[in-house]
Amino acid sequence: FFCDPYAPWQKGGVENAIGRMRRRIPRKTDLATLTPQDLADAVLAYNSTPRKCLDWHTPAELFARQLLHFEWESTSRLSPGRQMNGRAF
Repeated sequence: FFCDPYAPWQKGGVENAIGRMRRRIPRKTDLATLTPQDLADAVLAYNSTPRKCLDWHTPAELFARQLLHFEWESTSRLSPGRQMNGRAF
């Protein structure tokens, strides 16, 4: 899905994410001047901010908690010979 030009209301979540990143990186910042550490710090701050839509958890907390379940929730088949919990499928 692509938004129409100059129609930010069509993707409120994207606009919200951009606004959160702009708190750390102002609009006219030359991204070429940022160090990898500056970018890593901005991403860490973004992922460490509690969200109402996540029941006041941070994205990092929920990702770490659910990381172990990704393989089981996948609809794709395992590659031939791949093992899960010590059993070949």
